[in-house]
Amino acid sequence: MALDGVTLAYLVKELAPQLKGARIDKIFQPEKEEIHLQLRLGQGNRKLLLNAGAASPRFHLTAESKKNPSSPPMFCMILRKHLEGGKIINIYQQELERVITFEIQNYNDRGDLVTLHLYLEIMGKHSNLILVDQSTGTILDGLKRYSHALSRYREVLPGRTYLAPPSQGKKPPLKDEELWRQTFSIDDFDRKITKLLLTHFAGVSPELALEIVIQAGLSADTYLHQCGDIDFSRLFQAYQRLCNPEDKTEIQPCLYYPPQPKSPPIAFTFIPFQQYQDLRKVSLDSLNETVQSFYSAKSVTNNLEAKRGSLRKIVQEQQTHLYKKLKVYEQAISEANSNLAYQRWGELLTANLHRITSRLKEVTVEDYYDPALSSVLIPLDPHLSAIDNAQRYYKLYNKAKATLLKTRQFQEAALDEVNYLNSLQVSLDQAPTLSELEEIYVELMEQGYVAGKHLLKTALKANKNSSKSKMRQNSKVKTSKEMPHPRVYRSSQGKIIYVGKNNAQNDWLSLRKGKPNDLWLHVKQIPGSHVLVPLEEGEEFPDDATLEEAAALAIYYSQSRGSSQVPVDYTHVKQLKKPNSAKPGMVVYEQNWTLYLTPKPEILERLLATEEGIE
Repeated sequence: MALDGVTLAYLVKELAPQLKGARIDKIFQPEKEEIHLQLRLGQGNRKLLLNAGAASPRFHLTAESKKNPSSPPMFCMILRKHLEGGKIINIYQQELERVITFEIQNYNDRGDLVTLHLYLEIMGKHSNLILVDQSTGTILDGLKRYSHALSRYREVLPGRTYLAPPSQGKKPPLKDEELWRQTFSIDDFDRKITKLLLTHFAGVSPELALEIVIQAGLSADTYLHQCGDIDFSRLFQAYQRLCNPEDKTEIQPCLYYPPQPKSPPIAFTFIPFQQYQDLRKVSLDSLNETVQSFYSAKSVTNNLEAKRGSLRKIVQEQQTHLYKKLKVYEQAISEANSNLAYQRWGELLTANLHRITSRLKEVTVEDYYDPALSSVLIPLDPHLSAIDNAQRYYKLYNKAKATLLKTRQFQEAALDEVNYLNSLQVSLDQAPTLSELEEIYVELMEQGYVAGKHLLKTALKANKNSSKSKMRQNSKVKTSKEMPHPRVYRSSQGKIIYVGKNNAQNDWLSLRKGKPNDLWLHVKQIPGSHVLVPLEEGEEFPDDATLEEAAALAIYYSQSRGSSQVPVDYTHVKQLKKPNSAKPGMVVYEQNWTLYLTPKPEILERLLATEEGIE
């Protein structure tokens, strides 16, 4: 749910008493469209976040600390000049509009006490943060500057007069039911109630309009002409309950989560909403905490997806390049295969030298390779002798044979690289955290797909020297590169099951962590994670339930997730070998067993819930 006008009103109502009288100690701009005000309050220091970005415009108190740029941007310097040391004397919102006004008093350069307005306009991609001299109405600066070239309505430039965003003509909260009903009487009877609420009433978002309709006992698709007096009365009562912050003394802020474990929240509300009743609800003590938690999780998710997208682009570009190479190789192999017939032509010419006179352009000879002795028409170069024509075809044959040998090697190498990139793609798609994506990024650097390998070597060298120093001072220290943290699960029988998160961890599990008799699993000929089941001494295989559950995890963390009857190879670690110059995560084995499995959802759900730390 977005921060609509009604939710903002509840948030202002909650935070205004806490922020009035606060001193602005410091101002930072850690991100391009985000300002942090360090406030000094009677009960301690707090930080106020003001975001005017297109994705998540908002304001709330926060405990989060972000890295600041080495030199502050211009807008940050303007705010510091005019606001640092000032006092917040009021915070308010006009008629449920999404514009929050921070009224601040401070002394100017001449020592005069002046009043400044800091307007936070929360309007999607048009969001902005504008500092205005209250006495003159003049803009001192805006986070986003623009002239009439971008907006015919107003300019946001220093020295211009501040104009509030254009009014949409929506009505403020109405307490009179008759007036409220009259709003609908002038509209099209063939429009949905949700659309009418959104069009005519200030502060109402699509989610809030839907909730009003649901709480009135109507369906989301109810049209105006379908409503009677009782329906209008129920709609008005629901509207009054939700959209009149001044009259509502208590709220019950909630976060809503999808059923999947460890998923970020997908909505927040100031009271429980019926439209989210199928989601997992978490109630919090304050709306500020709710808003902060929601947008913090959203920020993490956005950063995660941005990082995933950039890495995915690198992998996809390499895949596209390889597919073009493979197409060239296939054409070369096809042409070379057709040229292998030149050997036969050379031998037939050699056997019929006595029949070939000079300056012939072609000759027809009997094909003694064919039991039926069919005739073959062989083109000739009239400038060459018969023996030279035969030698020319031998050379073309030898060239085709050499092309096949070389090109097939290139083709196999390209196919191996495609399989490797496919495995990277699976790891990327299934990585749930930024740290796991960073590991994949390091792997891409190590393999030369990303510039900066020399920086990686320098960092690893420094890390190595640092580790040696610590080892001298303390006990043995293992770096994160020496000690990966794979996924760890427990089978229904209590057995540990390890699952690699990426190719580096797959190598570590299979070639270092695993003991010779431990069981190793992988989906057959499909990119995916390596799975390891440690076994006791003398134990050849785990119990059937553990084997099935380990195979289910191998399928879940592979490109075959969601498929049925997936073949899963399993063997002992001692059977695994890593070819020379093989890419990370690539191993070969000769002896194995294969299990065909369709993972049961209830088994997967129970297994995934057992994830724990590294053992």
